[in-house]
Amino acid sequence: MHDDRSSSLPSRSALELAGHARKAQAGTVGAASVPGARTPGTGRRRSIWGRLLARVMDELGGPRFAVSLWNGETITSASEPPIGCIRVASARALLRLAVDPHLQFGELYSSGEIDVEGDLPGVLEAIYVGAYRDGGRMPWLRELAQSLHRARSNSLQGSRENVHQHYDLGNEFYRMWLGPSMAYTCAYYPTRDATLDAAQTAKMDHVCRKLRLRRGEVLVEAGCGWGSLALHAARHYGVRVRAFNISREQLAWARERAKALGFGGEVEYVEDDYRNISGRYDAFVSVGMLEHVGIDNYAELGGVIRRVLAPHGRGLIHTIGRTRPQPMNPWIERRIFPGACPPSLGEMMRIFEPCEFAVLDVENLRLHYERTLTDWLALFEGAHDAVLQRFDARFVRMWRLYLAGSIAAFRTGDLQLYQVLFGVRGSNDVPWTREFLYGGPER
Repeated sequence: MHDDRSSSLPSRSALELAGHARKAQAGTVGAASVPGARTPGTGRRRSIWGRLLARVMDELGGPRFAVSLWNGETITSASEPPIGCIRVASARALLRLAVDPHLQFGELYSSGEIDVEGDLPGVLEAIYVGAYRDGGRMPWLRELAQSLHRARSNSLQGSRENVHQHYDLGNEFYRMWLGPSMAYTCAYYPTRDATLDAAQTAKMDHVCRKLRLRRGEVLVEAGCGWGSLALHAARHYGVRVRAFNISREQLAWARERAKALGFGGEVEYVEDDYRNISGRYDAFVSVGMLEHVGIDNYAELGGVIRRVLAPHGRGLIHTIGRTRPQPMNPWIERRIFPGACPPSLGEMMRIFEPCEFAVLDVENLRLHYERTLTDWLALFEGAHDAVLQRFDARFVRMWRLYLAGSIAAFRTGDLQLYQVLFGVRGSNDVPWTREFLYGGPER
């Protein structure tokens, strides 16, 4: 569990703000050293808070948003019109933000002590670009987040608790904004004007074609969500599927859906952890589960896959990732995805290299996830009243921020989306060209 005592530790951001405040009180920080020391158009000298925020905005590279304070001051730093405005309700909120920005921005937005008017994903994108750009002036923000927060465990029991917090919120909640496919992973948009549901179907076809599924084969899926991919593979590719999941809510939905469509015999949904997969399979697939496995458990996952794959076997892992190793945003880890850690490609090799799997193909669908999230956010906003009635205003704001922040993270490249196709070492049952990716199902 997260140790809340860490939130009381002084951070570099808090110490810097305090130092700037002392200089401002002593008169050593003024119009010459702080951009916009006087409120534009009024001649009125800014407060200490206004001057400090002006300096932070300058450190962010002059982002295209404004900040409005509780005392009526508004700080802008870009020459172009702002795309949004961050409203800070109190000095207390600003100090909390200074002490631990990675966690407290989400906490304060959820409670309404910070609000964002205008383009929420755009404002968050501007913050990410300013704070994390290569050679930027605020690299210590990453170091701060790593020092203050610890991710939760992904042991057998820890994984069940983590999954329960996120996925067992109720199938009706997810049904409000995921669409009929109930697919909670990155879609694949074959054309710019494809709908969300068409793109989710295209994603499932893309995965099945990469695996070259053939009629009569047996596929095992680790972390099957609401069962859409398993059902699609059985219906359209003629395979039998064993799909593992530890979310009871999701499995109940998946089983009812398979039964209603007459595929109860071809698809078996198993309530169990991926570590307990047994049997022998022609193909392995995992879409959207690796983020919850934990880097320390990759060798064990690789061992499971090696144990259950046939000598001609092949597998595919679809996961949110990073360009380099770094932890999950602490607010997302605490409030939305406990235990989550998107890997870099180098970290993913801990699954494949010890078992001598041959990596056959790597594809990055980052911008497809940005589009998927944009569609989800639009559906979520359309279901605002229903979500509010089911939960409360804090929950609505929390999930809005999560979706909008994820859009910004994929836009800026803070997050990636990897599909890695692999096979058993020495197997020559591999395609000669990549043409198979863009054709129809192999029967």
